[in-house]
Parts: sequence; C-alpha cells; structure tokens
Amino acid sequence: MVRWTKTAGSASDKFQETSIYNETLRIEGIQRVQGGRYYCKADNGVGVAAIKSIRVDVQYLDIPVLTVHQTISDVRGSYYQEKTVFLRCTVNSNPPARFIWKRGDMLIEQSKDNGVDIYEPLYTQGETKVLKLKNLRPKDFADYTCQVSVRNVCNIKDKSVTFRLTNATSPPMIRLSVNDTVVVDPGQDVRITCEVTAGFPPPTVTWSRYPGPLPLSAQVRGETLILRAVTPADAGFYNCTAVNNVGNPARKNVNLIVRTMSNLTFQITPDSNKDSETIQMGRDLKLSCHVDATPQDKVNYTWYKNGAPVFNSDSLILLRSDPDMAPGTSSLEIVDMKFRDLATYSCMASFSGSTVRELRVDVNISQNSVSPPVLSVPPGGQVVSVREGGNAELVCLVVDGKPRPPILWSRTEKDLLMPSGKPTVETPDGRLRLKNVSRDMMGAYRCQTAPYNGLNIKRREAQVQLNVQYPPILDPVFQDVRSRNYQMVTLRCTVLRSNPPRLTDIRWFRNGDFIRMPMPDLKETPELKFKLEPTNNGSYECRVSNTVGTSACTFNVSAQPYNAEFYFDTPNPVRILKGNNYSYNLQWTQKDPDATDRIIGYWINVRKNKQNLLSKQIDLKGKAPEKGVLMSYTVSDLKIPLSYEVRLAPITTYSTGDYVSRIIQYSEPYTYPRPSDHVCGFEDERICGFSQDRSDIFDWTRQNHLTQNPKRSANTGPDTDRSGTKEGYYMYIEASRPRTQGDKALLLSPLFNITSSKGPKGRVPYCVSFYYHMKGKHIGTLNVYLRVRSIASVDRAMWTKSGHQGPDWKKAFFDVTPSGPFQIVFEGIRGSGFEGDIAIDDVSITRGECKQQNTVANAGKTVLIGGSHPLPLAKWLTFGLSCFLSLLFR
Repeated sequence: MVRWTKTAGSASDKFQETSIYNETLRIEGIQRVQGGRYYCKADNGVGVAAIKSIRVDVQYLDIPVLTVHQTISDVRGSYYQEKTVFLRCTVNSNPPARFIWKRGDMLIEQSKDNGVDIYEPLYTQGETKVLKLKNLRPKDFADYTCQVSVRNVCNIKDKSVTFRLTNATSPPMIRLSVNDTVVVDPGQDVRITCEVTAGFPPPTVTWSRYPGPLPLSAQVRGETLILRAVTPADAGFYNCTAVNNVGNPARKNVNLIVRTMSNLTFQITPDSNKDSETIQMGRDLKLSCHVDATPQDKVNYTWYKNGAPVFNSDSLILLRSDPDMAPGTSSLEIVDMKFRDLATYSCMASFSGSTVRELRVDVNISQNSVSPPVLSVPPGGQVVSVREGGNAELVCLVVDGKPRPPILWSRTEKDLLMPSGKPTVETPDGRLRLKNVSRDMMGAYRCQTAPYNGLNIKRREAQVQLNVQYPPILDPVFQDVRSRNYQMVTLRCTVLRSNPPRLTDIRWFRNGDFIRMPMPDLKETPELKFKLEPTNNGSYECRVSNTVGTSACTFNVSAQPYNAEFYFDTPNPVRILKGNNYSYNLQWTQKDPDATDRIIGYWINVRKNKQNLLSKQIDLKGKAPEKGVLMSYTVSDLKIPLSYEVRLAPITTYSTGDYVSRIIQYSEPYTYPRPSDHVCGFEDERICGFSQDRSDIFDWTRQNHLTQNPKRSANTGPDTDRSGTKEGYYMYIEASRPRTQGDKALLLSPLFNITSSKGPKGRVPYCVSFYYHMKGKHIGTLNVYLRVRSIASVDRAMWTKSGHQGPDWKKAFFDVTPSGPFQIVFEGIRGSGFEGDIAIDDVSITRGECKQQNTVANAGKTVLIGGSHPLPLAKWLTFGLSCFLSLLFR
C-alpha cells in the first residue's frame, strides 16, 4: 500500500493523519501553503516501510506594497522641502525578487544621483527595498514606481506599484463619533462613524472586529459601520483603520458591549462565627444573590421582604458587592435573628434604563424551610458496570435537606477532566448521564452538593465507581509467520488486558475452520504448536472471549519465501550496447533467506506497457542467497531511451514468493577518465555525478561569477571560483530568504563501488580533498561525512568547520578507509542570518593516503572531469603530472 503524506513543517518528518492512498499524487491549482516536503510511504506489513520524499517549491510573486515615511523628528507634519523621505517597497515572493525604482519613466540609479540612497533594511533581504530621498528637491515631487521581478520564473510576469509624492503628502488622522466603550441592549441598532480628519492622498477606511470577522448583518457605508439588531454574539472590539500608505496607519477601537443577564443563584449562609449549619434565633444569617451578567458591574440588586423593599437598618444590612463572595454578588445580612425576621426574601437583578428582562429569586426563611442536605448513593449504585460503547447513569441523590442544591460531578483524580472536557458538570437531579462510554472514562467520580441554591456550608460528597467492560486486548493482532516445511511452528496469542479479566473461551481456527483440540487452560497464554507442511499453510486465528465479547489474533503461516528487496544505489547500472540498445545491471538482496526453504532461483519478468518482453528463471546454481549480500542480473536488449517494469519473485522447492516490481530507466552512463583519480570542479552541468539529497531542506546551487545575482549580499560568498576566473564554477548554499537558521542542504558524491575493500595491509585508504569558502558574520556549519552503503547506510563525521573563516578559499583534506561502497556527503547548515553563504570547489577523491603537498591541488585549477570546456595548459600539466605520480606510486 502506497500513502502520500505532507509534513507540518519543512524540517519535520512526522506524518500527519491526513493522507492520500495512491501511487500518484496530483495537486490541482496548487497554492503556496501546499509547498513543502511530501513523503511517499510504501508498506505491505513486511519489514520496515519504504519511505521516499520530494520537495515541492511553489513559485509566486505578489503585488508589491509601497509605503512612504518621514524622518523621525517630523512625524505629524507635511512633506515639505528640506525633509528626508523614505519610500519602502515590500513584496512576498519565491524566489526572492529583484527591485527596480523609477521616477516617472526614468530609472533611478544611485551612482548617478547624489540625492538618493537605495538599500535593504536588516533582516529583510529579498523582500524589502528602501529608496531614500535626502533633503527633498523640487524634482523629487513626482511619481515613483517600484517594479519587482523573479526573472520570469515559471512565466511569472513582473509587477509594479506607483505612488505620487507631493508637498501635500501627509499621514492619515481619524476620530470616532462615539466613546471608546458603547453599551447597548440586544435588538438595538448601532451606528459608528470613523471620520477622516487629515491625510493625503485621501485615506481608505476599513472596519474589522476582534475576535472573529464582522457579523454577517454588518453594513459598511464609507466611513460608517452599521450593526442591525445586535445580539450578544456581536459584542467585541471594532477597529477602524485609515490607510493611505503614508506613515503609519491611523487606528481607533470601540468596545461594543451587549447587555446580558442569566443564571440567578442564591446562597444561605448561617452564622459563620459560630460554625453553624442551621438557622437559629439570636444568631446572624446572610442571604446572597449573584447573576451572570454583562457588564457585571452595572447590575442593580434590589431586596424585598414579603414583597416590601428592604432598606438598611440595625437588623438588616445591605451589601451591594459582598467582599466575602464572588465579584458581583449582593448580600443581605440579618443581625441577631428574631422571629419577626422569618419571612420570604426576594432578590431582583436588573439593568437601569434597560429593556433586558429583570431576574428574580425567592428564598423562604423559616424554622422548617431550611435544613442541611443529606447526600446518598442508592443501594447497588456505588459501582456502575457498563460495556464499552454503551450508556451509563451515575446517581447521587439529596435525600433530605431544604432547599435541595444541585449536584456537581468531577473526577476524583484532579488531573482528569469530565467526558465533556470540563472539570465539573452540574446536574439538577443528581443523575450524571454518559453516552458511548469508552475505557478511558473508567474510574471514580465524585458527587458533591453545590454551594449555591441552598445552604452555603461544608459540602456533602460521595463517590461512584464506573467500571467499563471490554473484550480482551490481544497481541499480536496480526503476524506474518514464515518457516521451513516439516518444522515445528509455535503460535502464541498474549492477553494484554481484559475486563472482566476472567476468560470464558479460547478457540483456534485454520482458514476459518475450527481446529478440534483439548480445551486449553483459560489461565495460561493461548498457544498452538504443529508441524508445517505444504497442506497446512494458511491463515490461523485465535479467538479469545470474556463475558463482554471476543477478540482475535491472526497469523499468516506460510513456507513461502519473503520478497526480494531491490537495491537502488547500483553505481553506473547502464551499459550502452550496439544498435541503440542498452543493458541494466539489476541488483537486489533477499530478506531473511534462511527463514524458509532454500531459495534455488528467481523468476524475472520484464514488461513494457503491461506486455511481457521477457520471462525466465534465474538459476542460482546451488548457491543460496545470504542475508545482506547483493545479487545481480544483467537485463539486456533494452531500447534507448525507454524505461521498463521489472518484476522479481524468489523460488523454493515447494513454492514461489510474491512478485515485487520496480521501474528501470535509461540514463547516460557517467565515467571518470580512470578509476584512481576522481576530481571535480563542477564545470559541467552534470556536476561530475554529484547529486542533491532528497531528505534535506534545500539544495546546493551551482554558480560562477557571471551567473551571480547582481543584488546578492556583498559581505558573504565567494566572488569567483577557487582559480579566480570568472568562468569557473563552484557549489554553494544560499542563506537568504526563505532559508531559516538550522536549514540543511546535503550534496552527495557519486557512489564509489569498492569490489575489494582490503589490500595487503588491510582496508585501502582514500584521500578526500576540497576547497571551502566561509565568509560572513552569519556563517553556519560545513560538515563532511563518509557514507558507507549497505542495507542500512551509515554516515560518519570526518570533518567540520563553523563560523567566519576569512575572505579566501581554503583547502581541507582527510583520509578515509571505507569498508564497502561509499559516498562523500557535504552538509551545509544555514547560520543565524542571510550573510552565511558557504561554498566548495575542486573536490578530489584519490586512492591512497593524503600527502601534505598535494601536487594536483596546488598546480592551478583542479582537473575538470566530465566537462565539455577545453582545459588550459596549466590544467593539462596538472592532469599529466597526477597521472605520472599515480603510476609512480603503484
């Protein structure tokens, strides 16, 4: 199965849940946010999944934005003469854009006009360019155009923006028609005008809201915002912004508050000084009232006794905002309670002058109407058992007490939330109803009386245990078992968890048919042993049950060999034959060849357009495959430049394995002049067989003096290659946007296929030498690794350098003694800023140990391998001398 996934960030390899299951990924109408690294993951449940990645770089160019700014000392005035003005042009693009400034139709060149400066602000390279007009002259009052270009990449045309600078140019100023805070009732219309008082060119006014967008019912008419029949959902901060691209935008905010009122509650607090829980004559009593309202501080509370308003007296004390209660709570204190104080008290909450409906709650205070609550869990309700996926009801009742408060439910483990995601849930009747119960909801639940709508005393509480029952959880769910015929096979199905833990049945099946056997011990791990024969290959299933349900372990038992695994890093697999034909050296390894019967050969099938061109058996001639050892077969008579599908399947005495397939493609073979010397100056577009690593963040770039961006950073990167010629090429990493600190680029050398890795005195050494250039205050790190290719490639750090190393090319060299086919990997890591370009040139990989005086490297320009340009005399002398030295030391 093939699955495509995209990373959340370019440097991450974490798979997202959103996936596309198809061999081909098509993205129609691609947007810039869809750029990044895409991963193709192939998984057939056998071994480790194969993963390849490709980076999609979306090219784009937005319309630039041009803003005008004054000198800091004159922020609010007009743009008169003898002032300095900054025209700032900003654009989002990929790749970084080039900027061109024009006054009218004339190109502005800094070298030809002493009255202007053109520069890039710090940390904005590639996205912002500033035109500075020094001490404005009459001719500076004109039309200015900022033109941006990505050099027709992907046929993206240039874009531009124009601004007219006059002596009347000024930033915007605004004022609002209302106060900073507006409080209204639901259903009212709201009209807010944002008047522009200054600014040229005339500013554009826009309205926005935080949080969220403007309501759907909102109407914007020029500078005025109209909200019809507002609701509480329309509340928030409304922002007026005036922009004319001169100076900073002018902004004003209005906080719109829509009155609301709900959930009026009361509390009865006995004399707290006496630690009392009942109403007693001669003691104090406090009645409290709270409502959830917006705005909370504008709520008016009115108290009544038997319908008559209550006023402050020696025995009745009104507290509009009780400091001992939650903010916005009003209390009525009854001092030294007498029989005359037994009555019905009412609390009314309202907004003055508002149409919002007032709320009222009545509290009856008598010797029989108030008593502490008694909380109880019904018999048999202490433990509630339910099957996973079912519904449950937890019950906790107030069996006595007046008035009876609501019940609050929570988990006993303080870090756990309720299934609703809240820490507590209120139930008026004490019944907590849970739907679609899962095993993570299992545990103890606490029920306790609420401190409101009843006596404000010590909470009564109890606990109910929720027991979620589920079928056994088994391991493995699926397992592929391979074995030789006529050998014993043991299948085990382990019970990890089960609720209830007691098992009721264990049964084994083969290909759906019940296997008759003695009843296994339900307390031991289920196990099945048998001798594998050609007749009993197939699917085995162990079904384990408890009183809730049944789960199964599935085993695919077979003597069929594992699949072959193609090797994709064969060096120079293509050979050109006569008659416009070519051959391909196909290589593979066999996964776990000793797991099944001896592999005696392979079926190979070559197809083009799903038509078989070749089908034959590859005879191993009695030599069995070894784990991790490459096998080869040359596929001949292939037509240049066609590609083909190759299918391969292992064969044993009793069976044939599954076919695996791959595409082989024609590529022009790359050869070096001779196998002992491998030197590269990157002069040819094929860069001597070097390649970009697909797993990195960005790529190395081939460049010379003539192809450099004229707008590049002057304080980093080489001006020419190591030889000092304008035509000579080198490889470098570009540290400008969109690169960020820590981004990595990997450049891989060709694969050096060592057929005999040991000489008379051990492993054969190789000398790796190269030149590097690391100039700039933001230089990151250059690492060089030795990558030895095998079933799992291993990178070993051989050389590293970080930070600024001066303005010149410097040479580095080291010895390697690889144990097999190897590559040299150059890793460039971007530093903290854009002045961090790192370059390499004249890379050589030579058989034998490095010598302190390397004649090849010091005799001028490194020999160009694989290039098409003629070599100067010094280069031919270098090449000839290297050949002579190589023969001399053999």
